[in-house]
Amino acid sequence: MTPSDTAQLGVVGVVLAGGLSRRMGGGDKGLLELDGRPILDHVLERLRPQVRMMVLNANGEPARFDRWRLPVAPDVLPNNPGPLVGILTGLDWVVANLPGLEWIVSVPTDAPFLPHDLVARMLAAVEEQGSDMACAVSNGQRHPVVGLWSVAHRMELRYALIEEGVRKVDAWTGRYKVADVEFSTDPVDPFFNANDENDLAEAQKLAQGH
Repeated sequence: MTPSDTAQLGVVGVVLAGGLSRRMGGGDKGLLELDGRPILDHVLERLRPQVRMMVLNANGEPARFDRWRLPVAPDVLPNNPGPLVGILTGLDWVVANLPGLEWIVSVPTDAPFLPHDLVARMLAAVEEQGSDMACAVSNGQRHPVVGLWSVAHRMELRYALIEEGVRKVDAWTGRYKVADVEFSTDPVDPFFNANDENDLAEAQKLAQGH
């Protein structure tokens, strides 16, 4: 086991499935089928080897996720305030259930092509750059919800959400030193996400050739 493998045992993967999926007509994007399986299957398959364990951040009836046998943590704040509350929810879950762990990595429920080295490269970037957190980048575009977050900033995030009304991830991360970690888009953008029916059709083509 390499040092990076050891480090990853201290990371919990948080799959953000708490959104409203308006562009997909509502419902759970992760439960839509891609290449004969739910998109969530693809996400978990790629993330599972990289983390100590995984948690689903999802609202509503948790039983719809029973088949995956994972903890389901609903938003810790009401009214679907966005992905930042999903990140806070993941941090709160770690503090309550795995005290002593320092990091979570967040990914969306509709990104089936995640990199196999996502967590290792983010941990390395934070260590090398002395950063507070890390964010994934591909093709020059930052993906704010694909990030590595420290439990150390949990209460600051809670304050920003509740007292300051901060909603955009970049608005919060702008206060910290962030390591932007660039990933190749060859043969496919690893952060491609299925926001609507056209994206889902494109993902199907990519999955068959990937």
